[in-house]
Amino acid sequence: MSQLSEDDLIARYFAPLAGPAALGLRDDAALLSPPAGCELVLTVDGLVANVHFFADDPPDAIAKKALRVNISDLAAKGARPLGFLLTLALPVDWRAEWLERFAQGLGADARRYGCPLLGGDTVSTPGPLTLSITAVGAVAAGRMVARTGVRAGDLFYVSGTIGDAALGLALRSGSSGGAGADEAFLLDRYLLPQPRLDLAPALRDCASGAMDVSDGLVGDLTKMARVSGVSAEIDVARVPLSPAAARLISAQPDLLQKAMTGGDDYEILASVPSDAAAAFEAAATAAGVPVTQIGVACTGVEAPTFRDRRGEPMHFPTGSYRHF
Repeated sequence: MSQLSEDDLIARYFAPLAGPAALGLRDDAALLSPPAGCELVLTVDGLVANVHFFADDPPDAIAKKALRVNISDLAAKGARPLGFLLTLALPVDWRAEWLERFAQGLGADARRYGCPLLGGDTVSTPGPLTLSITAVGAVAAGRMVARTGVRAGDLFYVSGTIGDAALGLALRSGSSGGAGADEAFLLDRYLLPQPRLDLAPALRDCASGAMDVSDGLVGDLTKMARVSGVSAEIDVARVPLSPAAARLISAQPDLLQKAMTGGDDYEILASVPSDAAAAFEAAATAAGVPVTQIGVACTGVEAPTFRDRRGEPMHFPTGSYRHF
């Protein structure tokens, strides 16, 4: 257990990560000027040990995941990061070595994504390690891509591959078996999500609606359709799977349900008007982000229909991860 005061802790580990708006972390607040002609986009995610990550995960990976899940939200809105606020509740037995690695990981991603620390709070807790990040982004006025914009006839796309993180978690928790390079790949996808910031311009230019897939594709797509007042027809056979996930599901077919509903993908789910689909695909290709069209929005208020390769409806008892 360290004997550092809170001020010393901040000065040693977090002041080096701060951007100009943080005022050296010597004040009670940051001072941030939004870019001309832009609006601010704000998002927050809390992470709790043994709920969102394992307490013995590498501290640098915990820090990176905490920042990346917020940057993923900004990307889905078509925004670019400006900075973040951190609340860190450390268990009473924290060690300086752990916090050093945590700060190193956080700083590496802050630089990688152009998202400096703006401020925050550090406290002690008798409970598990808990952290919360509030990220701030900017988007041209009137150009934020809301999840409520889906219209009948729009095409649904997802970026990357779906289900890797859920299968990685299953491997990590011992509820599924895997081996070799496939297991390592899936575990990494759970531990370190990849925010799709490079897709943000394509979303701003072409998408009618978007959100990141954090709680499971089935549940998140259902949520997005519901708040937009539409239904959907989704072809599950078109949902992109990584080779590692496809091999694991081929060996254990029941894992398809987990892949579709398990969450932690942090890929982008977007709706695109059909006349903008070609432009969206071209822009995504130019950005180096693979996208796959998986279905279409349709009129109605009933829940989306997910169909297997034979065209038969699939039923998912739980569409997404639930905290409550």
